[in-house]
Amino acid sequence: MAKQAKETSGEGFGGLGLDPRLIETLSALGYEEPTPIQRESIPPLLAGSDMIGQAATGTGKTAAFALPLLQRILARGDDRKKPSAIILVPTRELAMQVSEALHKYGRSLGTTVLPVFGGQPFDAQIRGLKRGVDLIVATPGRALDHIRRGTLKLGGISEVVLDEADEMLDMGFAEEIETLLAETPKERQTVLFSATLPPRIAAIAKRHLTNPVKIQISRETLGKGEVPKVRQTAYMVRRPTKLPALARILDIENPTAAIVFCRTRNEVDELSETLTARGYRAEALHGGMTQEHRTRVIKKLKTGAADLVIATDVAARGLDIENLTHVVNFDVPSAPEQYVHRIGRVGRAGREGVAITLVEPREHRMLRNYEFATKQKIDVAQVPSQADLRARRMELTRASVREIILEDQFDGFRAVVESLSDEFDLMNIALAALKLAHQASGTEADQSDEELAPVDMPFEGRREGRGDSRGFDGPPRGGKQGGKFANDARPHGRPDGNMARLFLGVGRHAGIRPQDVVGAIAGETDLSGRDVGDIQIAERFSTVDVPKDRADDVIAALNATKIRGRRVNARHDKH
Repeated sequence: MAKQAKETSGEGFGGLGLDPRLIETLSALGYEEPTPIQRESIPPLLAGSDMIGQAATGTGKTAAFALPLLQRILARGDDRKKPSAIILVPTRELAMQVSEALHKYGRSLGTTVLPVFGGQPFDAQIRGLKRGVDLIVATPGRALDHIRRGTLKLGGISEVVLDEADEMLDMGFAEEIETLLAETPKERQTVLFSATLPPRIAAIAKRHLTNPVKIQISRETLGKGEVPKVRQTAYMVRRPTKLPALARILDIENPTAAIVFCRTRNEVDELSETLTARGYRAEALHGGMTQEHRTRVIKKLKTGAADLVIATDVAARGLDIENLTHVVNFDVPSAPEQYVHRIGRVGRAGREGVAITLVEPREHRMLRNYEFATKQKIDVAQVPSQADLRARRMELTRASVREIILEDQFDGFRAVVESLSDEFDLMNIALAALKLAHQASGTEADQSDEELAPVDMPFEGRREGRGDSRGFDGPPRGGKQGGKFANDARPHGRPDGNMARLFLGVGRHAGIRPQDVVGAIAGETDLSGRDVGDIQIAERFSTVDVPKDRADDVIAALNATKIRGRRVNARHDKH
């Protein structure tokens, strides 16, 4: 039976049996009370017990195993040339994070830590190993490479920590873990931490741990009237409207920093390009990118130079972004454990976070599995309407204007207002300035409410082919024939005298939809969706009517961007 975390108070870290020097370091770092996983794990680890710890990312488990490791190093005295412990982690990012934490906790003790992972030169790691280190934090693949080269020997290891064990297995490191454990002494202390405990983890524990203490930190249950630290919301959308739905949701949520999860590399590239074209500061992150690129992207998100990272699960593993506010599942996770890992990146250390999932009607049953895994209700909401979006943008404009007023730095503009006040009422001047500020904050062009019509949650037992007009098995709304959203092979007639017809070298074959054309024009020029006339989508090309006096500007803007990842090759239509 797993030991459940219990509440204690008053003793802080001093009641856990830690060395006074470690307690002093923790106090200097601002640590006052241990988290539940630290309170339950530290005493048995100090006693030398093997342990299985189940706790979500962000609960403080790094300190839970790091502090006992450091204390046992202190007990070794001067005999510290060879490493006494190895911590295995799934990703390079996590290896760096754990190494930084160990260095921080053990700095005053003179503890040496060496991160060992791929993407770094072997020579630098070999030099570090030759100098001698207390602790090694390694990814399984690179650790095994060093063992095969003879540059890493684990015969003197007394402690092994498997951090994020389920992640390592998901990434295919099972064989490497078995090999590495076989290289260490049998009488070692083995500690296993995992957010989930599937059967594969239990099998490893049975083979390699001896009478382990089991610690399980349950997710916090909410009291009456309390707000969950992670607000989970799902939006029921059809596949063709996912992108505009995401854009509108992001506009409403206005995240400080967000990760948007996709299934494939191609989808990551396409979505990041499209969102960038719509004015978001989006960066792509997937397994096909170099470590240098990954580091640059992560730094941009951490420093606020990017708002969104569009990523696959593999690429995002090990990311720990302190200022992350939102996680978005553009594609639903295939398993509840994957959902738990994704949303575990927000709502940490008492901060509130938001988890958003775009669910196609056929995937609605997955929500029940996610609710069971998180023990929290997922609210199913409608995609915000145009009215909601306008209200939100007005709210943001109001907040921006209020902030400027509080700064009270108007001297450069006072003369302008004074000159206008001779001719106009002060209220009208303020309204005009507010309108300019609002228009400068972003375009009002967006997907029509008709195109993003609500989708009902399918009810159990609905027969296929008998859904109503809003059901999941009916055709998508929109797609007017002969109007702005037509799909004929060639337009009927010529535009009126105030409009010009443009030819675009992309069509249905490239997945182009009328809303993509409208979004690109509105996003790259100061025209709104209302200024765009008839759109015709053919197999290999499209045409769009725009105001004649702005045609050249639209052509230049479209040729400088992409629609759904494709070059547009816009020009005046010659027909």
